[in-house]
Amino acid sequence: MKKLLALTAALFLSIGAFAQIERPVTWAYAAKKTSATEATVFLKATMQAGWHIYSQHVKDGGPIKTSFTFTKSPSFTLVGKTVEPKPITHFEKTFGMDVSYFEKEVVFTQKIKLKSAKATTVKGTLEFMTCNDSKCLPPDNVNFTVALAK
Repeated sequence: MKKLLALTAALFLSIGAFAQIERPVTWAYAAKKTSATEATVFLKATMQAGWHIYSQHVKDGGPIKTSFTFTKSPSFTLVGKTVEPKPITHFEKTFGMDVSYFEKEVVFTQKIKLKSAKATTVKGTLEFMTCNDSKCLPPDNVNFTVALAK
């Protein structure tokens, strides 16, 4: 009986090890006041070696582009669109088109106009898709919160 129990436990532990969810991208957030009435929010993605995420500017028919949705707030308004650095662009056979993406790490920035001098919290959701040379993971949605001191 003990052998059967030990065998069952080992089986469940080994299944659990194979069921690990891959998370090759981690996100970090920060904000910095640039004047009494403006600030910049920084959204940084760090990718494990061999993985990449896509630009915000991917044409229809390609992979899921990275996108940001900011929760409306009475304490700030968005200034323009979320900005990204120059991506790597090359032809991907999988999609049959040129695709722009980022490797290793990328920082997206969003300017905001502050409506008061009080501390503010910027919240939102981002969506991204990550791939390597052999596979793509399903798109992922991540909620974020960035505190901005007075």
